[in-house]
Amino acid sequence: MAQQHPLKTTRNTTGLNRIPVGISACLMGQAVRFNGSHKRSRFCTDTLSQYFDFVSICPEVAIGMGTPREPIRLVSQNSADENVRALGVVDSSIDVTDALAEYGARQAQQQQHLCGYIFMQKSPSCGVFGVKRYLANGHPEGSTRGIYADAFCKAQPLLPVEEAGRLNDAALRENFMTRVFAYHDWQQFQAAGIDRKGLINFHSRYKYLVMAHSSLHYKSMGRLLANLRDGNLDTLANNYFVQLMTALAKPASRKMHTNTLMHLQGYLKQLISAGDKAELSEIIDQYRLGIVPLVVPLTLLKHHLNHHGDVNQYACQQVYLNPHPYELGLRNTL
Repeated sequence: MAQQHPLKTTRNTTGLNRIPVGISACLMGQAVRFNGSHKRSRFCTDTLSQYFDFVSICPEVAIGMGTPREPIRLVSQNSADENVRALGVVDSSIDVTDALAEYGARQAQQQQHLCGYIFMQKSPSCGVFGVKRYLANGHPEGSTRGIYADAFCKAQPLLPVEEAGRLNDAALRENFMTRVFAYHDWQQFQAAGIDRKGLINFHSRYKYLVMAHSSLHYKSMGRLLANLRDGNLDTLANNYFVQLMTALAKPASRKMHTNTLMHLQGYLKQLISAGDKAELSEIIDQYRLGIVPLVVPLTLLKHHLNHHGDVNQYACQQVYLNPHPYELGLRNTL
């Protein structure tokens, strides 16, 4: 059987290889909201479920609140008060703050196999960004994070998390998916047993993806691995993973993508004709100017790299070229 070229390898996460990802149960169509309804996300149930093995959780039901139930909201005594409580909207004597926080911390410990988490936006238990916070008199005063989500995220600070509503934004959706697949990649690498050579090889694949997200981490991760023979390997690997996920959490800008594309183009310098080089340079510049989406220069770049793969294996193995399933079309509108 002919050996498959690295660039032609796609990320297949169907069947038993689907990636475990946490999700708010209401987003899966489960009728667990306070009024007995749901907030089904078709993108999650119809599309992402082909790649993710969802673990659905409703913390409010899990702590015994039942369905339907009195709605809760986040309340603090004043705008400077960091002691935010989850109280009943009608009956403020209902206080489920500690129960939600304890459940979040417990789930974070029990669900350490997860590679990401999609939360329900605006929820006083599950919201991650900008959940409304109220004063005791009912006046809205700023925003905060849901109690359950806050406890879970503090216990797993590197886990890729996002809100379902924000996944409608193309850039946020692509960034979240990139982080989930990278997180899963690391978990598989770690499970197989980390050694120094393996860590170098892992970084070799992720080098240009990191470059596209953070030049600062690109340099610092290179320095970290330059001293790989010094110090404890487990500590170095942990530091590397922290830097990797921190870097990928930074959105890749058009400028950074352009810079990365130009670096990868350099591997073709002596391999393609002057006309092909001019065409590729023009397409990359059109992307820089916002005329064409990222998928256009990437497709042409991958075409040339694949054609010369026998002498360009280092460039062809770059995760940057295929950080998530191509079928999702996540770079078609970037």
